[in-house]
Amino acid sequence: MPDDLKNIVEAVLLAADSPVSVARIQGLFDETARPEAARVHEAIETLSQECADRGVELKKIGSGYRYHTREKYADYLRRLHAVRPPRLSRALLETLAIIAYRQPASRGDIEEVRGVTVSADIIQRLVERGWIKQVGVRDVPGHPALFGTTREFLSYFNLGSLKDLPDLAEQRDLMEIVGEMEVSLPQEVLVALETSADTGGQGEPEAGQDADGAGPDGIGETAAPAQAETGISPAGTGDGGLEDGAVVSSAPGG
Repeated sequence: MPDDLKNIVEAVLLAADSPVSVARIQGLFDETARPEAARVHEAIETLSQECADRGVELKKIGSGYRYHTREKYADYLRRLHAVRPPRLSRALLETLAIIAYRQPASRGDIEEVRGVTVSADIIQRLVERGWIKQVGVRDVPGHPALFGTTREFLSYFNLGSLKDLPDLAEQRDLMEIVGEMEVSLPQEVLVALETSADTGGQGEPEAGQDADGAGPDGIGETAAPAQAETGISPAGTGDGGLEDGAVVSSAPGG
């Protein structure tokens, strides 16, 4: 058992570009020197307490741990990174919010809530960012693809689990939900939203999307039955979303 376990754990967490689980940390040691999970948890707890008066904090993201800069220092970090990030459109953020709360969700589910056709490019962009993934198909004619959020979604939006999403009540307006989600967004996303608002809420244009929001494939799937006024119901509470490959039986709707 290494005497400097705490320092090793700290070095690993600082060097990692994504949350690291206790099991992953244990796996970095030779079998003969592998620390027990309780010892790793103890080291993590000590490191977390040592961050109390520092500019960073150690947070649990999904099943792993990661250092984050504190939100109150975001303005200084914003000045450090002078290059503006790509803008995120309202359409993209609305689509992401619907998937996060209603997962597993199909394009038809999203269209029912948003009231407009969802471009395939928006879904693809969210997949490319690593925020959503296909988790299965719905057990109805046509077998529409179902999407859920990922651990990368939790990490990027600074969420420990889906339980940390803003609370939902019935009859909530979608824009109110998106606005509430912005509270948890990293500084670069807030900057992007400010830019999007300045341009009428459009953000960067979605490739292949015409003026009324339709994608290149025209009309999307048949809309699902509405669920309250927003059509959104709370998602599951797993680490990042749902397991891959599920065939989900539910009310017809695509």
